[in-house]
Amino acid sequence: MKQKIADLLIKYPFLKWITNRFILATLFFILWLLFFDTYAYFDHRTIDKEIKKLEDNRDYYQGEINSDDKNIQKLYRKEEVEKYAREKYYMKRENEDIYIIDSDKEYQTDKTN
Repeated sequence: MKQKIADLLIKYPFLKWITNRFILATLFFILWLLFFDTYAYFDHRTIDKEIKKLEDNRDYYQGEINSDDKNIQKLYRKEEVEKYAREKYYMKRENEDIYIIDSDKEYQTDKTN
């Protein structure tokens, strides 16, 4: 049995390194840190992706808040309030008619040949 092991070690010298107890302990430690520890690499990677997604959402909503603040500042003037009401809610003055033209329907053709 010892002869077979000695022959294998001569034939495959890397087995001598692998069977070293310090190498085995180091490999065990590395595997433990990568997969099983509280601070595992793969857990950190997943958490980092989630943090990146949340930061992107924060940036998007911060931009929306800034845009809304600018619109609110505009609405302090009477002319801007009237313009906003006309554009968004189709309000009108007395004795005034509003025509809404839907350009998508205007240029459609019947293609049922």
